[in-house]
Amino acid sequence: MNQMNIATVDLNLLKVFEALHEESSASRAALRLGLTQSAVSAALRRLRQVYGDQLFVRTGRGLAPTLKANQLKPVVSDALNKCRQSLAMVDPAANHYDGRSVTVGLSDDFEIAYGRRLIEEIAERAPKLRLIFRQTHSQIVARALMERSIDLAITAGGFAERLLSRQVLGEGDYLCLVDPLSLAEGQETLSLEAFIAREHILVSSGGFIGITDEGLAALGLSRRVCASTTHFAALPHLLKGSQAVATIPAHAARSIATLSGLALLPCPLALPRYPIELGWRTSTQLDPVVLKVREAIIATFSQRQELAKPAIF
Repeated sequence: MNQMNIATVDLNLLKVFEALHEESSASRAALRLGLTQSAVSAALRRLRQVYGDQLFVRTGRGLAPTLKANQLKPVVSDALNKCRQSLAMVDPAANHYDGRSVTVGLSDDFEIAYGRRLIEEIAERAPKLRLIFRQTHSQIVARALMERSIDLAITAGGFAERLLSRQVLGEGDYLCLVDPLSLAEGQETLSLEAFIAREHILVSSGGFIGITDEGLAALGLSRRVCASTTHFAALPHLLKGSQAVATIPAHAARSIATLSGLALLPCPLALPRYPIELGWRTSTQLDPVVLKVREAIIATFSQRQELAKPAIF
């Protein structure tokens, strides 16, 4: 590797590195930065000299980062964000959001229920800021935050790490979704017996056991899961035209029912409520852009929690 001296390195190369890593394409990186593709290719050649590594290798699906590039990415992005933050400190009243993005980790139940409103909140609080939604869940969220692949996260816990901070946004519970054509006229509930008799669609990152199975097992009962999916957004397509039932977080159930026409029913099984939490790296406390997004998330959940108080069955 060449001996590096920051005095001889064009720091604009770091912007090219960040764009290449996030876009996985020289042409898209060029479009994002307002450069020609040849300029990006020249910058990549210089980056390879500076870091003594290929950094990105061509694959059938674009440019894939090397191990070194993945190690460099959080350091480079942190450095660039601190530069952007410094501009905001010089002129706090100015909107220094153009070109900034904040990545929010969440599962698609939260994205379905809160994503649109969060986009609207951000448009008011931080114009031109780009939100990036990235799939995560409580079992992997701490690592994702510490590795800086996400800036903030909304999950049902998982922030037990001394370098992370968290705030409770609310409490979640469960409702059932079914095809209304599978119900008798005027039917608004399922008995526990009828609930067990139906096939079930399970939404789970693991695909085998869910909170419903645990609740039934405590009563000495079980259900038949006919299919599992990792995405709540698939439920309208999997439930329509069937007798199956899906038991999912109430915030997502309400949103999906509104958009899809599926019937929303109370769950006949007593399931424990759970905390909905917002987590972040404590080290980002001083970044005004991340703070703006945190404030928008808190406001969004506060509004939706108020709207959800009257149960819709």
